[in-house]
Amino acid sequence: MLLIENLCFKWPRQADWQIDIPHFEVKQNEKVFLKGASGCGKSTLLGLIAGINVAESGVLRILDTDLSSMKGAKRDAFRADHLGYIFQQFNLLPYLSVLDNVTLPCRFSSKRKQRVEVKLEEEATRLLRALALPDSCLNKPVTELSIGQQQRVAAARALIGRPALLLADEPTSALDHDSRNAFITLLMKECERAGTSLLFVSHDHTLESHFDRAVSLTDINRGAMQTEVL
Repeated sequence: MLLIENLCFKWPRQADWQIDIPHFEVKQNEKVFLKGASGCGKSTLLGLIAGINVAESGVLRILDTDLSSMKGAKRDAFRADHLGYIFQQFNLLPYLSVLDNVTLPCRFSSKRKQRVEVKLEEEATRLLRALALPDSCLNKPVTELSIGQQQRVAAARALIGRPALLLADEPTSALDHDSRNAFITLLMKECERAGTSLLFVSHDHTLESHFDRAVSLTDINRGAMQTEVL
């Protein structure tokens, strides 16, 4: 599903690599927990995998497609078609309702829309219910929801249209212990249902037991120790 070889990236005007990964992979249908302290480059790596950031060298292959060789517009189209992304800050659109936020990826990608076998609003409603969001929230502006409810909306938006790979950046950071574990259980269930591989990033190592495999970013990234302040 995902293969990284000799991937290097640094921010402008920085002398050292923030990302310097000789090898990393995620297999089809695998659920991987990527752990690391704040500032070690976890979000930067997700940005590279999503094609938001561009590596200076190396190979980043998803579904046998090398993103590092793609131009910007093609990377954007590939991300829209094949990747789901739960952003750390959610990135929901405040002027849209909950349902409109969730269906948005399918309005940018005809391939994702085609993978939805019912009406978009029906699938959005099913996902939100599966993630334990009350029906009373469905037509509200997202600004009227709690932080925990917004996290569920962000997860449903990332899952709609059965993306091949789901990237989750600290998606449980605002939840208490019980809500966090319940959320992960529901997220795993939906990934299984969709056949979606999951790369879940967090500094909370207590979540490891939910996943097929746990990897420390500092173990695979030769640049991580140089960038603790970033």
